[in-house]
Amino acid sequence: MRIPQTPPRLHDLMMEVQSTGRLMELFAKMGQARPQRNYLHWDKLRRYNPPEGMSHREWWMMLKLSRTESLKPIGLKDKSGRAFQFSVPALVQEELHQIDLGAGGLVSIPEPITNPQTRDRYLVSSLMEEAITSSQLEGAVTTRDVAREMIRSGRKPRDTSEQMILNNFITMQRIRTLKGSKLTPALVMEVHRLVTENTLEDPTAAGRLRRADEKRVVGDDFGEVYHIPPPAEELEERMAAMCAFANGKSPDYFIHPAVRAIVLHFWLAYDHPFVDGNGRTARALFYWAMLHHHYWLFEFISISNILRKAPVKYARSFLYTETDDNDLTYFLIAQTQVIRRAILELHDYIEKKTTEMRDVESHMRALDLFNHRQVEVIRHALKHPGQRYTFASHQKSHNIAYQTARTDLMNLEEQGLLVAKKRGRQMGFFSTADLGDRLLKMEKEARL
Repeated sequence: MRIPQTPPRLHDLMMEVQSTGRLMELFAKMGQARPQRNYLHWDKLRRYNPPEGMSHREWWMMLKLSRTESLKPIGLKDKSGRAFQFSVPALVQEELHQIDLGAGGLVSIPEPITNPQTRDRYLVSSLMEEAITSSQLEGAVTTRDVAREMIRSGRKPRDTSEQMILNNFITMQRIRTLKGSKLTPALVMEVHRLVTENTLEDPTAAGRLRRADEKRVVGDDFGEVYHIPPPAEELEERMAAMCAFANGKSPDYFIHPAVRAIVLHFWLAYDHPFVDGNGRTARALFYWAMLHHHYWLFEFISISNILRKAPVKYARSFLYTETDDNDLTYFLIAQTQVIRRAILELHDYIEKKTTEMRDVESHMRALDLFNHRQVEVIRHALKHPGQRYTFASHQKSHNIAYQTARTDLMNLEEQGLLVAKKRGRQMGFFSTADLGDRLLKMEKEARL
């Protein structure tokens, strides 16, 4: 990925314009200089045609002057001591409104999530999705099917990639229990320890700040350096400031809760306080913040699934902020768009799964022999012939007691829809080759 071109300094531009005597003329054209729907970085703006009668440098100067009026500083400072700032332009306000409508308060959500009988299935599925895609963003190499099978079956990870995914799944479960807690350095350390368990070259680095001798930079495999984090000597103080911000103790003005969660995400990623696992920890803290501020639907939403589809755009939003006077607005715009897309995808996913469930139930309603969990096993088995189901995987998929899981699968075997086979000491269940035909036969018999 190419590093964006650093914008010209506002002071230098002002000096240039003053020397030409065009300052008042340009101020008269201020309205023409402001794009209505975009918040362009210099690296992009220089590729567009400027307003008539302006050069690119003059156009950028007028934009910077108009933006500076609305920028507000926060406690995060760069390595030179300059504060990061943000604004909430109209396009961010619109996204925040949609997030409020779609993920918090009395949001209207399809019945499968509000129904206690099916809610846990969607919850477990979303936790797995976030665990997998967040790990893939950090280099984990495995397929969704393999990763889901590992989590459901409870088997031990075979490699570092699988360990990363399992760690993320455990972390996301833990975040749900921590949502009512204040953020403290100790809690951040706990989250990092969970994320990095058994994945670090130095196991002692899990759950502690990097040391002065542990130099870290953010870059690519070709030696390009994108970010040099603050020195290790500052990390303890910086983390205390980050926690104060997360808990609403700073700054002394209102910040929208979703904006606060997004800035927390950026803050930890910028400080890069750990030798590894910073990205996963930053995204986990984002989830903590959203749930802490009662965006309850985020138990079911995966932002990493969206980020994984456009990783360069995700990385570039960090670079735009750093290269343009610490303007966090770029990151806010990118992340509010990601959040809203993730909310829409959840609604689409639920609608799709609800339709699938109804299709299966239309062939089984007359039987009245299966509970909703068994219906889900049958639905899954119809689409995935040869899939192995165990008491442990069924228990984990639906967040139920072991005996309930055992009863569900044994009953399906008794009905002739699953076949039990032993692998070592563990019992597994597989769908019959003619599962669809058996269902139709049972339905006809029930109607007689």
